[in-house]
Amino acid sequence: MSVRHRVKVRGGAAVAVAAVLALGLAGCGGDDKKPQDSQKPPASQPGGATSAPVPSGSQAPEPAQVLATVNGESGVVMVINSAIRDASGFVTVSGQIKNSGDKDFTGTANWGGTELTANAESVAGATLVDRAGKKRYYVLRDTENRCLCTTGLSRVKAGSTIPFFAQFPAPPAATSDVDFTLPTFATATIKISG
Repeated sequence: MSVRHRVKVRGGAAVAVAAVLALGLAGCGGDDKKPQDSQKPPASQPGGATSAPVPSGSQAPEPAQVLATVNGESGVVMVINSAIRDASGFVTVSGQIKNSGDKDFTGTANWGGTELTANAESVAGATLVDRAGKKRYYVLRDTENRCLCTTGLSRVKAGSTIPFFAQFPAPPAATSDVDFTLPTFATATIKISG
C-alpha cells in the first residue's frame, strides 16, 4: 500500500470517528423534560450545599431528620435538618425556612447579619456557639468575601419552603452540641454528626 493510499484511509477513518462521536453527543444532549419540570429547582449537592442562589418561591422536599424547629417573625419557621462535620474541618448546617403565613415575608435583610454586608440577601448572619468551649463561630467566606451559605433570599413567598445551608469552621472534635442562631429566630441547640 502506498503512503498516499494510507493517508486517504486514515483521513476517512478520522471523519467516520468524528461523525460517530457527533451523533453520540447529540443523542446525549436531548432534553426529555416536560415543560412543567423546567420550573423545579435543581437538586442540591451532597450535604445540602448549593452554589447558586435559591429562588424564594421554590418548594424544598421534606427531609426525614429534624434536629430543631424554631419560630421567627410573621409565621416564618426554620427547620434544621443536619449539622455535619467533614474531614476538612468544616461543619455544614442545612435545613429549610417555611413561611406558614398568608403574606410574602420580606424581612430577610437581617439574616445577612452585619459581618458580610456584601451578602445582605443570605443567611450569612448565622452563628454557631460552642458553650463548653466558650467560642462563637461565624459563617465562612471565600477569597472574594462571599459567604459559604445560601444567598438570594430577598423574600419567602406565602406558603412556600426554601432550603438553606451555612458552613462554619468546625469546633473541636469533642464538641457535639452547639447553639445555632440566625437573626430574627430563636436559638436552637443542635447536635453535630460526623
